[in-house]
Amino acid sequence: MSGIAVIGLGAMGKPIARNLLKAGHDVVVWNRSDEPADELAAAGARRAASVPEAMRSPVVFSMLSDDRAVAETFIDSGVLARTPGGTVHVNLATVSTDLARRAGAVHAEHGVGYVAAPVFGRVPVAEAGALNVLAAGEPALLDRVQPFLDVIGSRTWRLGDRPEQANIVKILGNYLIACAIQSLGEAVSVAEGAGVDSGQLVELLTSTLFPGPVYTGYGSMIAERRYQPAGFTTDLGRKDLHLALDAATGQDIPLPIGELLRTVFDEAIADGRGTDDWAVIAEQQPR
Repeated sequence: MSGIAVIGLGAMGKPIARNLLKAGHDVVVWNRSDEPADELAAAGARRAASVPEAMRSPVVFSMLSDDRAVAETFIDSGVLARTPGGTVHVNLATVSTDLARRAGAVHAEHGVGYVAAPVFGRVPVAEAGALNVLAAGEPALLDRVQPFLDVIGSRTWRLGDRPEQANIVKILGNYLIACAIQSLGEAVSVAEGAGVDSGQLVELLTSTLFPGPVYTGYGSMIAERRYQPAGFTTDLGRKDLHLALDAATGQDIPLPIGELLRTVFDEAIADGRGTDDWAVIAEQQPR
């Protein structure tokens, strides 16, 4: 049994903490709201009264929503100055490469290890402990946290010794998912206009040309116009799209499809679809 803290118990953080508990680890949890922390405490976790208290654990996982939340909680709050030296913070969130670089530097200043480990997989995958973990950081730190990563994921992909390397891969993966959703919406619109059943179209395409979870999962959602409950919201999708556009701009690389998607996401959110699953951007395509 080993000690680990989980900070941020949202849709993904809660099943991650629960799986660590099931694996026999001593888990400390902290969340801004009480309900998910209460639920995990009932399952055997110990509640921390504050982030600094949670950071006393030798390994800390965090799953927060965006750059701002990560910066406010860890970088600008002064909490790292009160964190015991040798603690390792594993940031599971999808954040910008700039934030990853800044976080790595500030953690190092305080003698706290920092690993980036964003994940691929929606909530059911997290519940099954079958996430794909994209990890980057010092090899010794990765070795130290690997037993915990093995609990939450089916495979850990080691992508480099700089944390931002994991984040850029996650950002690009989400960018390609958004591209796939857009192209699926376009194809379904044209097929329906010709009188073809969209469900049959998606079944055909995903059984032949495009097998895999992205086209199968999002294709069926689009064909059925099923966007609730949201596994990943349009608001979060736009956030990740902007991370991809910003990263490309930093390298002077144009993303023409990304610029189209920027307009599509903005229109979807203006239409009140920010809390729907991001597959709803397909509805911006006339059908």
